[in-house]
Amino acid sequence: MRWLMTAAALALAAAPNLGVAQQDLGEVEYQTACAVCHGESALGNGPLAALLKINVPGLTGLAKANGGVFPVMETLQKIDGRSPLQAHGGPMPVWGDRYTASAEALGGPFAAETVARGRLLSLVYYLESIQE
Repeated sequence: MRWLMTAAALALAAAPNLGVAQQDLGEVEYQTACAVCHGESALGNGPLAALLKINVPGLTGLAKANGGVFPVMETLQKIDGRSPLQAHGGPMPVWGDRYTASAEALGGPFAAETVARGRLLSLVYYLESIQE
C-alpha cells in the first residue's frame, strides 16, 4: 500500500508537467484511499462500511447539505484531519499525516507538505466534481 501512495504522490508532483488534470488525480486518490469505505460512487457503501461501527456517510450530497455550495475548506480539513479540532471524531484516518509521511521519502520534510497538500486538494476537487 505504501508504494501505491508513493506512486500517487509522484504522479501529483509531476502532474503540472504531464498535463494531467487535477480532478483525474483526485479520482485516483479517491479510488485508492476512500472508496473502500465510502464506495466507488461515494454513496457510503464501500466494502468495509458494513464492518465499521459507524455509519459511513455518502459524499455526493455535501453541497446540497451546505445550501448548494460545496464546503471546500471544511472538506479539506476533515480529510486532512490534522487540525486540533479532530474533525473526524476518530474513526476516519488522518490523511494529512499519511500523505506527508509517504511523501517524505520523495524529497524530505519540506517537499512532503507540498505533496500532501496537492494530494488533499486534488481529492477535494474531485469530491466537488461529483456533487449531486
